[in-house]
Amino acid sequence: MALISKKKIPFKINTALRKYLEATERVVNIPVEYSDLCRYDNAIPLYDVRNVDTLWETVFYPQDDMKQVHQSLKKIYALLKADGDMSVIHHLYVDRVDVCVYGNTQPFRIRIVNNINDNFDYFYIKTADASRIYGLELEHLLSPNRINYFVYNNTLIEEHIAGIPGDQFFKYHLTDSSLNEIRLAKEFVKFNERCFVRLLGDMHSSNFVIDITPDFEEIHYRIKAIDFDQQSYEGRKAIYMPQYFKQNNALIEIGLRHMTPATVKQYQKEERSLIATRVRAARYQLKELMDAMTQDTISFPHNVINLREELAIHYKDDEFLGCQNMGEIVKVSLKMVFKKGKKA
Repeated sequence: MALISKKKIPFKINTALRKYLEATERVVNIPVEYSDLCRYDNAIPLYDVRNVDTLWETVFYPQDDMKQVHQSLKKIYALLKADGDMSVIHHLYVDRVDVCVYGNTQPFRIRIVNNINDNFDYFYIKTADASRIYGLELEHLLSPNRINYFVYNNTLIEEHIAGIPGDQFFKYHLTDSSLNEIRLAKEFVKFNERCFVRLLGDMHSSNFVIDITPDFEEIHYRIKAIDFDQQSYEGRKAIYMPQYFKQNNALIEIGLRHMTPATVKQYQKEERSLIATRVRAARYQLKELMDAMTQDTISFPHNVINLREELAIHYKDDEFLGCQNMGEIVKVSLKMVFKKGKKA
């Protein structure tokens, strides 16, 4: 069982990472920052459709500030979704501003509604944390999922990642008659491999969503990470393998029913091959990201030492032992997908 040792410490964006974000056009001027949203004067608990406390609170701003805050949030949405075309905001309104008070970074979630058809969308405003930004960027480059986000000063803006939260999927959807357990188990193996290769930790069921896509003959599943705070932070290998979190036992049990060790090995190799292809396709941008990451500090020395030793044993490769920081460990981990015969 994987256990997170302590509350995650946020790390500031250093010069190298900020230059990378500027070069990739991830830096955008915005009219309101995270600190501005903290000036609310009232809040009430938010309940879901089943009247269960979501652990989010809906916040309210002083009447004099509310109009300006909402207008600024609509402009941010236009920057995120319409490349800054402000004409789209005329039919939009801010339905809710929620804050996750129990979360590590206390993010704000903005619910935007279209006046014409009542369609709604979300986006998030958070304190910029270097670990999370590396996680978002690695997800964008190395997974099948594209990630839209941008940064301004110490504020991070992220689009909503659609899907059914893993814990809710386990609770309400595992008994669906249309559930394809074999495909779901296969996707979990591949998700586990993606997390381990790029060292994204803490992927228990509350930190990923399951996207369901009906096909003409079958149903496809895609597991998507939604929390990137634990990118290359912890010092134990198991933290980077979703298979070791007890919250994911429902998926583990499905896999045990339908897959043999040989089948699991096959799917791991398939996913590593796909990651290698993505590394090649994004090699220039990935090099710039790794250059920034290897100059950065996003964990503590004892975590670096412990993780490099565990990975050296796992892969039977002493190259990990020369790593001085988490960026170097990720870089060597990515090299493993090109080494034939290395343990998956």
